[in-house]
Amino acid sequence: MIACRAYRGATVQEVEPSAISEVVADGHLLWVDADSPSEADLAVLQEEFRLHPLAIEDVRVHQQRAKLEKYPSHSFLVAYSAELQEVDLFIGPTWLISVRETDEHGRSWSIDDARARFERSRPEEGNVGFLLYVILDTLVDGYFDATDKAEDALEQLEERIFGEQLHDERLVQQQLFDIRRRLLVFRRAVVPLREVVGALLRREVDVIDDQIVVLLQDVYDHVLRAIDLLDGQRELMGNAVDAHLAIISNRMNSVMKKMTSWGAILLGSTLVAGIYGMNFRHMPELGWEWGYAWALGLMALITVVGYRYFKGKDWL
Repeated sequence: MIACRAYRGATVQEVEPSAISEVVADGHLLWVDADSPSEADLAVLQEEFRLHPLAIEDVRVHQQRAKLEKYPSHSFLVAYSAELQEVDLFIGPTWLISVRETDEHGRSWSIDDARARFERSRPEEGNVGFLLYVILDTLVDGYFDATDKAEDALEQLEERIFGEQLHDERLVQQQLFDIRRRLLVFRRAVVPLREVVGALLRREVDVIDDQIVVLLQDVYDHVLRAIDLLDGQRELMGNAVDAHLAIISNRMNSVMKKMTSWGAILLGSTLVAGIYGMNFRHMPELGWEWGYAWALGLMALITVVGYRYFKGKDWL
C-alpha cells in the first residue's frame, strides 16, 4: 500500500500515486510511505523516481545490514526499529520514500509517531533533511524502550536465579539464552547504524545542511548510548549465565555431600552387620546373650556419631 503526502508551505495534501510526477516537478516536499509494498507498488516507485535497480533489489531481500548507499539521483538507507522491523529509506532532492517491511509476526513499524512529530514541528518550508532526521530520531528513541524491557526481564530472571524457591532449571536456562540471543540480534541491527549516522554527519547526503547536522548529532549520541546499554546488558547477561551455572554446580555439590555423608554413616552399620553375618562357628559374640543388643547398639552409636560429625561439617 502506498500513501503520498505533499507539503506545500503550511499545507499538507494527500496525493494519489498517479500524481507523483506532478508533485516532484513542482519541487514541493513529497513523502511517500509504502507499507509492505507489492511488486506492482515497487515497479511504480521505481518508474516514478527512477530508483536504482540494486536498491530495489535490496528492498526485496529482507534482513539487510543497516547501511547508507549513494546513487546518482538519490541515496538509499536501511535502518531497523526496536522490534527489528526493517525500514528502507530512499532520499531524493525534494522527496523521501519510506518502505516498511513486515516481520515474522506480520507487523511493520508504525509511522504514525514520526508523521505526527514531523507535521507538528517541521519548518514552513519543510525539507527532506529534517524529515530524515525525524524518522531516524523516532526509530532510535524506540531502542531505549526495548533496552528497558530487556533490563526488566534480566532483573526478573536474576530474582528467580538467586531466590530460595526451587524452579525449573531448564526453563531458566532457556530464558537466559533467549534473552542473550535477542540482545545479540538487536546489537547487530543497532551497531551499523552508528556508521550510517556518522556518514550523514559528514554530509555524504546532499540534503543535509548545517541545521540538520546539529540535530543528527543528537541522534548519533542516542545511538552510542543505546550501544553502551546493549553492551552493558550483554555483560550482565553473561554474569547471569555464569551465576546460574555456579548455583546449579553448588546445588549438585550439596547433593553429593549429603549422599556421601549418608553413605559413610551407613557404611559403619553395614560393616558391623557384615562382620556378624559371616556365620563363623567360633566367633566370640555368637553365644553371648546380649550379642544381638550389642550389635544393634554399636550400629546405632556409629550412626549417631557419624551424623553428628557430618552435621558439624555442614554436610547434612
